Amino acid sequence: MSRVSLQNVSVIYGQTLFQDLSFSFGAGDHIGIVGNNGAGKSTLLKCIAGLVEPTAGVISVPRSWRIEYVDQDIPANLLEMSLQQAATSALSEDDRHAHAWRADVVLGDFGAGEELMARNVGELSGGWQRLAMLARAWVADPDLLVVDEPTNHLDLAKIVMLETWFKEQLSNTAVAVVSHDRRFLDRCTTTTLFIRPSESRYYGKPYSRAREILLEDDRAIELKRDRDQRELGRLQKSAHELRQIGVNKHSEDALRKSIQIAKRAEAIKDAMPDGHTERRRDITLSRRDTHAKRLIGLKDVVVESPAGHKLFAISNLDINQGDRVVVLGRNGTGKTCFVQKLRIAFNEPGSARQQGVQIAPSTVVGYIDQHMSQLPRADSLRDYINGAFKTGDQRATSVLAQSGFSFDQQTTKIGMLSPGEMSRLAFLALRLTHPSFYLMDEPTNNLDIAGQESLETEILDSAATAIIVSHDRAFVENVGTRFLVIEGARLLEIDRPHPFYQSLINDELVSQLAPKVVVR
Repeated sequence: MSRVSLQNVSVIYGQTLFQDLSFSFGAGDHIGIVGNNGAGKSTLLKCIAGLVEPTAGVISVPRSWRIEYVDQDIPANLLEMSLQQAATSALSEDDRHAHAWRADVVLGDFGAGEELMARNVGELSGGWQRLAMLARAWVADPDLLVVDEPTNHLDLAKIVMLETWFKEQLSNTAVAVVSHDRRFLDRCTTTTLFIRPSESRYYGKPYSRAREILLEDDRAIELKRDRDQRELGRLQKSAHELRQIGVNKHSEDALRKSIQIAKRAEAIKDAMPDGHTERRRDITLSRRDTHAKRLIGLKDVVVESPAGHKLFAISNLDINQGDRVVVLGRNGTGKTCFVQKLRIAFNEPGSARQQGVQIAPSTVVGYIDQHMSQLPRADSLRDYINGAFKTGDQRATSVLAQSGFSFDQQTTKIGMLSPGEMSRLAFLALRLTHPSFYLMDEPTNNLDIAGQESLETEILDSAATAIIVSHDRAFVENVGTRFLVIEGARLLEIDRPHPFYQSLINDELVSQLAPKVVVR
């Protein structure tokens, strides 16, 4: 049976990204590749696709197989094509004519109408550009599909569509995919590779189950390492004592035993498994106490679009201390507009009261959004932290260094940072704000899985009160205590988020799927 095979593959770029990777996968196998930012996930995909040579080892792909690679960034040559042209651009002229129907099928599956398919890719949203690249790869009918972050820029409805497409259209295709979306990995992969610098791990299970096994294995290895360490210490101590006796009393028997025990100790040391140390949490939050029970009250509030069109109304809604309210809804229903209205209300409480928004005077808000719009792009990192939080240069330098920013990097303009670095800075600012209430719009964007889990832990450990907009289903399910859905110009409260997810699949109203809907 034809398979992709990796034998002792290593990549070293100044430092070891990964080493001695050996595994194989074939038609119908969907391998999810997981690791921290900078672990080498994208590099490994390029090695599998034949675009980059590994430092060591061999990667074998059947010669007859067609490989299609989907990068995170869209190729410049696709931007001037129509969406339909881009979807067939990987084909030869003859094949393009014969298989154009495949483009219509896949783009139709994602909800593209004729008008959208005729538009230039460069004019489309990041989500549609992502789907154009995926469609282009599928239309080429690959034997091996290599995809880097397929859910980037997609809203939740499109992610759900993508999952269905993966399972139905790629069921017989070998797939290697990198993703930070845990639910996507659970639904669309069959095996999981955890990339680590010393010893990567490969499991024949989707992400969540594979992660459980990984943690069990890590604990077992750590226990063995502890036992070996104790035995090593005992033997080294015995060898030392016998050597002292042999030297002081001129005992050849003691010296011989000392050498034997020292060799046993050395053998244990050589065989001792490496312990895996998880990266220190790169997200920490803080929370100030407030005596107010109700932090926010909304009565007869209208949420409008930037152009002034009514999106939905709230007749009565209270946010109490300890509530973690997740706001759900399809694109364009007004989730971000609602968050922005609340943000303005914190800045202008007098005007907000006239519009029906009451905020407890002791409430201090910590705000973050997917675009990091609260960060002044023209300021340096140190000037921003010092100016916004009055830390002084020494304290600003210290807290930035603790968040992973080198001394030289601290004088860089914020606008020059990568999305991941900007996210790290935004969460540092959030901690220094020391809020009693969090207002978060897509906070997990640009976070790897370790960062997402770190944020979840911080929110839960601090018993934070929050309003959150997120398309990250694992994050929503793990931190949410209340769930609001915007539907039909109304705000509905449901017991759990799953009816909303189901409505995306079935294209139904949430209110038809959730009998316990409470109209606020």
